Amino acid sequence: IIASGCDDGKIIAWHGETGESLTKPIKLAHSNRIYSVDFSPDGTVLATSGSYDGMTKFWCTKTWQMQGDPIECRAVYCIQYSPSGELLAIATYQNIQIYNPGTRELVASFRGNTRENLSLAWTPDGTRLLSGGDYADPTIREWDALTWQQVGLPWEGHTNEINAIAIHPAGPGALVATASSDNHVRLWRLSDRQNIGVFQHSSRVYSITFSVDGRHILSGGRDKKISEWEVPKSFYPKASFPFLNFITQFEHPLCRY
Repeated sequence: IIASGCDDGKIIAWHGETGESLTKPIKLAHSNRIYSVDFSPDGTVLATSGSYDGMTKFWCTKTWQMQGDPIECRAVYCIQYSPSGELLAIATYQNIQIYNPGTRELVASFRGNTRENLSLAWTPDGTRLLSGGDYADPTIREWDALTWQQVGLPWEGHTNEINAIAIHPAGPGALVATASSDNHVRLWRLSDRQNIGVFQHSSRVYSITFSVDGRHILSGGRDKKISEWEVPKSFYPKASFPFLNFITQFEHPLCRY
């Protein structure tokens, strides 16, 4: 299943292989634009955040009806289920909130980045949560999922807001990719938080992901293009900041932003 949230608060879901719509668009799912959607690990629930309506809602992927009560947490920029599905991380302009998605119980709340928290990603083993900040604090911060204390120093390199974080799907998540409004994608080594690769877009980069086999990175931005390039075969390249091997770039006719 592929799901998207729209500027008008609408949710749309498609079959991932056929592209056919699975349900009629859910209009007014939120009263404001939807910034983030995420499926539970078992695929039975879609969580959505409604930006300035301050709501995180849950939808059954069989009936597409809202499931239980929403979580009220002010302006939301990103939501991410933990790999086990036992926790849901919510990034707001004010803090990062951790919930039990089943009971809606608040488990933890902490400041996160120094201003707004724009992006989140869990490591595959669920022991760490990464957060990305806005233009005032364009760093990645690493959080221990037991104590919710920061691990190490902030990851520095970007010069503008960090809009998305992706973690390599293989093993413990040896690589991290980040997309920023500074027109760059950066590749990091999780073990020592070192920046080992960089790729330049022609404009702001809003989204990023690794391919299922982990061999490629895909990113999209304001230039209406999706770019693809190879992940370096070695995680320890000789150059300090090698540019990644660009493969292709294409423009989708329906891309607007």
